[in-house]
Amino acid sequence: MTPRPDGGVAAHLGEIERTFREQYGRAVAVLIRVFGDIDVAEEAVQDAFAVAVQRWPSTGVPPSPAGWIITTARNRAIDRLRREASRDDRHAEALRIQPGDEEPEEVAVRDDRLRLISRSVSPNLFPIRTCSVCPR
Repeated sequence: MTPRPDGGVAAHLGEIERTFREQYGRAVAVLIRVFGDIDVAEEAVQDAFAVAVQRWPSTGVPPSPAGWIITTARNRAIDRLRREASRDDRHAEALRIQPGDEEPEEVAVRDDRLRLISRSVSPNLFPIRTCSVCPR
C-alpha cells in the first residue's frame, strides 16, 4: 500500500466509494459462496468497508482494493463465526465461575399471621360473616 502523493482524504473517500459501487456485489457473492449465509456475508463486507474508511486515508489505497475488501471481510466473518461458536462455552464457564446468579429456592412460608388470615377469610369457616367479602 502506498499513500497517494496528494494525501487528500477526499480522494481516498472517492476511491472507497468507487470500490464500493464496483465491488460490493462481487465481494458479497464470494463470501456467500464461502460461508453459505447472506447475512454473514453482507455484514462482513460492510465491516470491511468501514475499516477501509478508517485505514485507507492514512495508509493509502491498496494495489488491489477488491482483494483487500474480500480478504478483510472473510477474516471478519471467520472471527464472528468463531465468537458465536464459543458463546455457549463461555456462558457455561461464566456460570460455573460465578454461581451467585442462581434463582433462590422457594421456601414454605412459616408465618402464623398469614395462616391465621387465610383461615379467617375462608368461606367454609364463617359463611355468614364472610359473605360480604365473597364474590357473588
